[in-house]
Amino acid sequence: MSTWIGDSFTSDAGWDHLEALVDIGNRMAGSDGERRAAEATREALAAVGARDARLEPFDVQGWTRGSSAVEAGETTQDSIALPRSPSTTATGELVDLGYGLPTDFEDADLKGRIVMVASNVPDHYDRFVHRREKYYYAVKAGAAGFIFRNHVEGCLPPTGSVGTETSPIGEIPAVGVSKEVGARLGRRFDGEPVAVRVDATVHDATSQNVHADLGPDTDEAVLLTSHVDAHDIAEGAGDNGAGTAVVVEVARALAAREDELDTRVHCLVYGAEEVGLVGSGHDADARDHETIKAIVNNDGVGRGRTLRLYTHGFDTLETATTTVAERFDHPITTVPQLGPHSDHWPYVQWGVPGIHVMSETGDEGRGWGHTFADTLDKLESRTVREQSILLTELVVELAADSTTVPHRDPASIAAQLEAEDLAEGMRVIGDWPY
Repeated sequence: MSTWIGDSFTSDAGWDHLEALVDIGNRMAGSDGERRAAEATREALAAVGARDARLEPFDVQGWTRGSSAVEAGETTQDSIALPRSPSTTATGELVDLGYGLPTDFEDADLKGRIVMVASNVPDHYDRFVHRREKYYYAVKAGAAGFIFRNHVEGCLPPTGSVGTETSPIGEIPAVGVSKEVGARLGRRFDGEPVAVRVDATVHDATSQNVHADLGPDTDEAVLLTSHVDAHDIAEGAGDNGAGTAVVVEVARALAAREDELDTRVHCLVYGAEEVGLVGSGHDADARDHETIKAIVNNDGVGRGRTLRLYTHGFDTLETATTTVAERFDHPITTVPQLGPHSDHWPYVQWGVPGIHVMSETGDEGRGWGHTFADTLDKLESRTVREQSILLTELVVELAADSTTVPHRDPASIAAQLEAEDLAEGMRVIGDWPY
């Protein structure tokens, strides 16, 4: 065991690939940069010993950023368009709806108005309310425009897509503003007419998933996944260059341990995650779910040193994670609740065992993610290496013949979504599949 651990702790494969990704620049879904990042990931997986590394293209709704503005009084406030916002201008009375909780929308007259909501939820609230949920509550209430206000200080407007699978372009213009601009708008212009303007280009585009294999040629596979696309406003280092770096680093370690793998490990790096889980949805629709033993989806690793794994009510995944944590005497936080907002979800919603691998940051929400500040300097190579060691062992554990991971009945997933108060928001977004 010590040899592969030492090799992982001194390896530069993952970190070098992370540097290559952030240096590409714009990796927006459907862009030339995303394609080059996918090609680089294919080459990186082949270089560390994965076989049959290849790209699989698929169609995606393209959206290219132009300019945006919030015009209030005689001022123009800094903003960025939310991807897949329609290219249009809306004018109406500004309503500062605070956190934008579901109950806040119930009591407000929003028809024809511009709604502003925060990117976080209060400490007392029992679940996270996603940006898209807030957006579609505003749409449902008849709002004319949507302003998404960051809760993180530092003059950082947040990004994040709108739109649904069936209607990829949203219904009303949407922009992100910094905490500071949001405070200014709320103080000076709440109840006053403002305009939200978005200029963007909507077009046909192509994205791609990256595939490669390790271990025996079994029909059943453990999927080792991440996404390679990123929002165009930053380097996408934490979201999700780090996740793809970990896939490359784990693949390198697994290539040296292939004789220990009882089940094939399929590396799958998705495109177009940031615009509605399009790449993983494409694969989930085509793949036989019965051939998936488990999914280890890396989206949010590297931002803190302690791993945080959502195990989605699969007891065997919880047990495997605890076994690895005890074997290495290394902390790993596990969360049994459901998390329907990354590339594991198109499979987990149908009962496929899946882990969402994140990390503990001590901060609320995405932190630097989805802002201009998602840059390489926020990460450390030692964290990528440490977490890759733990995740390599977890994948080997899940691939073992001695580990049986039962699938769940989709009805039990639906019931858990109801119990965890996630179902209503998914229905509003159009993500309820049952």
